[in-house]
Amino acid sequence: MQLTERQKRIAEIVKNEQPITGEKIARRLQVTRSALRGDLAVLLSGQILSARRHLGYYYVGGGEDPVQEKLASLRIRDYMSEPIVVRSDSDVDSAIYRLFTEDIGTLFVGTPEDVIGVVSRKDLIKSAMGRDDLSKMPISMVMTPRTKIVFADPKDTVLSAAEKLLHSEVDCLPIGTIHRDEDSGDEKFSVVGRLSKTNIVKIFVALGEKQAAR
Repeated sequence: MQLTERQKRIAEIVKNEQPITGEKIARRLQVTRSALRGDLAVLLSGQILSARRHLGYYYVGGGEDPVQEKLASLRIRDYMSEPIVVRSDSDVDSAIYRLFTEDIGTLFVGTPEDVIGVVSRKDLIKSAMGRDDLSKMPISMVMTPRTKIVFADPKDTVLSAAEKLLHSEVDCLPIGTIHRDEDSGDEKFSVVGRLSKTNIVKIFVALGEKQAAR
């Protein structure tokens, strides 16, 4: 059932403050009681709200967008791919070879327990332009350092990760957590996975196929 923004707002108000009268709902929305008659009729007929004489409206449930509800429930940990990490003393030539043999677009630099940078396919292509011996160029010269890395936690939602990919204009997010080294006290980033635009596309395709199969 497709609801208008005001109908969604009414349902949310009733859900949080039930039982609530029509007059109180109208005041919350800063409209007249008569202006809500059509919206309340839709919500009642759709069995999203129920009404009791002298008490007001109650929230019954439903009315949410099933796709949006499903997306909001997906967690990164269930869809992330294995991270590919190269040593910090690697050269650009070996990094390019690793990237194409693994058929991925992003490499993490350092160790799984301490990622110090990220390098993308675009970074490596730029570094290769006009240069003859890439084996003499350290990966640290072309990587994005940890202080500028955009990452996500395994417990975060897939939707929040997709928003980070979009807003940060990157192709892949390292998935992990920041922690303090017990001995040195230095801040480190442990990586446990990666989530790329390809992962996001696969998720949407899978959801679409399930929806079409119903």
